[in-house]
Amino acid sequence: MNISIISVGKLKEKYLKMGIDEYLKRLGPYAKIDVIEVPDEKAPENLSENEMEMVKNAEGERILSKIGADVHVVAMAIEGKAVSSEDLAANLDRLATYGKSKVAFVIGGSLGLSAAVMKRANEKISFGKITYPHQLMKLVLVEQIYRAFRINRGEPYHK
Repeated sequence: MNISIISVGKLKEKYLKMGIDEYLKRLGPYAKIDVIEVPDEKAPENLSENEMEMVKNAEGERILSKIGADVHVVAMAIEGKAVSSEDLAANLDRLATYGKSKVAFVIGGSLGLSAAVMKRANEKISFGKITYPHQLMKLVLVEQIYRAFRINRGEPYHK
């Protein structure tokens, strides 16, 4: 399985990079994982609704440019379907079973994902109603993907 994690913004925090790198290393035997960072749109703190949409659209175009036509897209969105670790594992297993070997998880910037990205998504999932900083969400997502593979293989880790 080829999994891409496409996110907005460059990861700067060393502790998050170290955590992500650890899980990417652990995922090596299970899947090919690419982490793709697209630049965030520079914007002042106080934006109008129109300006927010412009920022999300610019970031969305960058995200969409990294997604091929044959890729199954999973948008990480607070309004998406709440999933458990077991749900995520079952979903990845189902995708692999039905020939969807290219999967992209998409994490938006601080304003979220554009309407175009949400429209392109084959599904929208949420890890709960809590708002995570998008960079921390990347670490949580990588860990959950690792956990999903361990669950699917019946290997110890998941508790």
